[in-house]
Amino acid sequence: MQILKNFSRKLLKHKYLCQPKVYSLYYSTVKDADREKELPLAAGYQPRRVEEAYWEREAHQANLPKSGSNRCKRGTYRMLLPPPNVTGSLHLGHALMATVQDVIARQRQHLGYEVDWVPGTDHAGIATQVVVERTISAAQGKTRQDLGRTAFLDEVWRWKAEKGAGIVEDLRKLGCSLNWDRQYFTMDEQQARAVNVAFERLFDEGLIQRRNSLVNWSTSLRSAISDIEVDVMDIKEPVEVPVPGYEHNILFGRIFDFAYRVVDGEAQEDGSPEEIVVSTTRPETILGDVAVAVHPLDPRYAKYRNLEEVKLKHPFRQDTIPLVFDIAVDQEFGTGAVKITPAHDKFDFELATRHKLEPRQVFSETGHVVETYPEFKGKARFDVRDLIVSRLEDMELLRQVRSHSMQLPFCSRSKDVIEYMIVPQWFLKCKDLARDALSELHSGRLQIQPVSFETEWERWLQDCRDWCISRQLWWGHQVPAYQVTDCQGSSHWVAALDEKAARAKAIKLMGNEDFVLTRDPDVLDTWFSSSLLPFSVAGWPEESYKERYPLDLMQTGHDILFFWVARMMMMGLKLTGEAPFQRILLNGIVCDAQGRKMSKSLGNIVAPQQVVQGASLESLKAGLQQSCDAGIIKPAELKTSTAGMTKMFPKGIQECGTDALRFTLLSHNIKSHFISFDVNACYTNKLFLNKIWQALRFTMGSAKNLGVTLHDFETLNGVHLGMWDRWIIGRLAETLTVCRDSYNTYNFHLATAALKTFFYQNLCDIYLETTKSAIATRTASAYIHVGTLTACLSWGLQALAPFTPFVASELLHHVPANIELKLSEYQDTKLEDEVKEIVNICQSVRQVKSRNEISKRHKPRLSLFAQNAQSEDVLRGHLHQIQVLTRCEGVELELLDENSKISKKLNFFSTAGPLCSFGLKIGDGSEVPAEKREEMVQANVKKLKKLVNELQRYRLRLDNEAFQMIADKEVKIHFENKVGFWQYF
Repeated sequence: MQILKNFSRKLLKHKYLCQPKVYSLYYSTVKDADREKELPLAAGYQPRRVEEAYWEREAHQANLPKSGSNRCKRGTYRMLLPPPNVTGSLHLGHALMATVQDVIARQRQHLGYEVDWVPGTDHAGIATQVVVERTISAAQGKTRQDLGRTAFLDEVWRWKAEKGAGIVEDLRKLGCSLNWDRQYFTMDEQQARAVNVAFERLFDEGLIQRRNSLVNWSTSLRSAISDIEVDVMDIKEPVEVPVPGYEHNILFGRIFDFAYRVVDGEAQEDGSPEEIVVSTTRPETILGDVAVAVHPLDPRYAKYRNLEEVKLKHPFRQDTIPLVFDIAVDQEFGTGAVKITPAHDKFDFELATRHKLEPRQVFSETGHVVETYPEFKGKARFDVRDLIVSRLEDMELLRQVRSHSMQLPFCSRSKDVIEYMIVPQWFLKCKDLARDALSELHSGRLQIQPVSFETEWERWLQDCRDWCISRQLWWGHQVPAYQVTDCQGSSHWVAALDEKAARAKAIKLMGNEDFVLTRDPDVLDTWFSSSLLPFSVAGWPEESYKERYPLDLMQTGHDILFFWVARMMMMGLKLTGEAPFQRILLNGIVCDAQGRKMSKSLGNIVAPQQVVQGASLESLKAGLQQSCDAGIIKPAELKTSTAGMTKMFPKGIQECGTDALRFTLLSHNIKSHFISFDVNACYTNKLFLNKIWQALRFTMGSAKNLGVTLHDFETLNGVHLGMWDRWIIGRLAETLTVCRDSYNTYNFHLATAALKTFFYQNLCDIYLETTKSAIATRTASAYIHVGTLTACLSWGLQALAPFTPFVASELLHHVPANIELKLSEYQDTKLEDEVKEIVNICQSVRQVKSRNEISKRHKPRLSLFAQNAQSEDVLRGHLHQIQVLTRCEGVELELLDENSKISKKLNFFSTAGPLCSFGLKIGDGSEVPAEKREEMVQANVKKLKKLVNELQRYRLRLDNEAFQMIADKEVKIHFENKVGFWQYF
């Protein structure tokens, strides 16, 4: 025991920049345990009890005196958690981002940084207003208009208080080490001031202007919406789709051909008037047509190219419209002639602008025909479609109706079909702002991971259009703009922080006080306030914001790279003169185990706490029913959601715990476009953590039996370790190297995979098993084995801690924090390859045993046949470990030669790699059937062929001059060792 006890019991000085935090008080999962009689660690890993103990320790630690005098200072590391919407509870996408950032935060804290990671929640204008409206409708049978603006906003604030508190609680339960003292809400007083100041400055500089322009319009919300809130439905054939406001479904997926008659045109051979047939998927907008457009090179319309003008008679108006030529027209669409309705179509709006055509509005903000068209006024847009088609048929202008594939845009919030509308809105000019944001990337100051999204950054910003920043909602930051109307009815706009300041600006603008001042009732786009967050949460516009700005990392989902991240860059550069961050890390979208996006219709939406705590199928269904009763989901969605949930989780969801959830989320490559989350994999990781738990219990029990404690082990330096001891420490060294590198590259899945391989396979399934007999018999090597296990658990758990803080915190209290260990001395490639071959032999033996259902009762004995003398020497050094890992009664070793009588001695025989072949003899006298023996022969032939091919491949690689020039030293040694093992085969 003295060989381990270089027990100076000295503290390790100057070895690490920062020592891990050690609690003064310890609260165990085993309450009131008699530590003289049993281990101070529960018999098994129970996530709920472990997490409760963790929070108990945290609460007591928070009450201890703060002593920061000895804390190292490496500066501040700043991050901002993307604020979850207060529309509901935390979802798995939020859990992924929070876990990624928490792992980064914990790793930075370990390196000595003071991490300033800011939490908050987002008011989510449209999303929150919609869900609250549904809830009020379900509970009270009223609309927001029935309540009035003030009463409705009171309801929303109550909703925000409840849901916001739930989100914060969920983040805390995830173990997020956020700076809660700096928690914000995007409509709190500080954020409101920042939003108003930003709007005023941009308005005064001429970057924000009000104008009529085409926007995405939701007729049910009566508001403009952003592009990110527009979803697209791919329609391949005619299909009925439910649309809000209609009692019946609406048929989409058809194209209509109808004729425009040419004014003063030539009569056709059959006497019919000359006409141009146009194709459209929206006959209801014919009322607003201002032209028909064709491609100038379309031969079908070549006769009209040289005419001064071509007029077409409008079928429902007493006027004519022109035929225009434009290269943007798709000749393959329908007849090649398209109607132009600039007031309700993006393509048409741009074409009309080029040809100076005035738009004509057809629909009101509610989606009904305006009074300009008396025949159809007041009709809903999709009801009037059938009426217009019928009238065209009556006028003998309808030529054909046929199936047509199309993309139908609809509002992701209200599920209403988007109506493009020209309405007065506030716009932010983005051209110069986008240019500056793009230069950050081109100069190399900005780094984006994955790098493939640099192309997306360029694509969005090179063609960045003006941003519509106003919304016709009640919930949100009211636009700080005031309309100044004089006695003649002329109006102007001023921007100000309040009405008093606005009146002062108006007086200066008008030169008198004879005017009416009215504040715009609209609110700002949620993304406008979000784009200010990196500096607004730091205190901007006060100068003190510079102390907490910029961020060191911006991490979020790739789906909002433009809508949020690029806009933060634009606004940060413009309003502070400095980029808000220089590094962006983007994660993928969390999907279910089948790779499907999570949705109500599939019933595959899972909340993080349902995975953590577990949930019965009945409780999952009850949650859906509760959402339906509250008006959050519709009855039709309830039916499909319940069916999908029942199919996905027929037995409910097993309790996994927070650590298993975190570990599972980061077991995926977060930079992949989609991340498939499997609840079953999460439960498997819970079992993995229990494996580590049991390994520590074994180590603690072993130390107790040897009369020592784990904290007696301070160093392994100078200790003569056995081959397998050195091997497992070498595996630890490699694992820690992978973990370190994964932090630098954000490839956390490589770290979790390395940790799982180390703990599960290398430490528990292999090394620990080989130590049991020595520990049981209390040999001299037993102390070394326990010391080695302790070192591996201590350093391994510290590497695991950022991913699984709860269980790691619990277990680390039972092992010494920093056992002295020069890891570089144990990285031995030759030893690694040798043990790997031994492990492969053991796996081959166990496969044969499993395939032939050989168990302990058969008392199997293993015979190894070395291929040559060198192989025999290698194998002889590992016979004990081979016997343990193969679970055989005994192991014999001999050299394979012509005198070996394998077939007569053994029941089973197989090859096991370049070192040896092996045979098994079972002690109960059972005979092997002939078919089994033939099966073994064929399997051995196949293995032999594979081994020969591998040896040839390795030799060819080593003989290749290019390989010798390019390959690094470690790779060369690995190949040489392989050939060295196999060259006598």
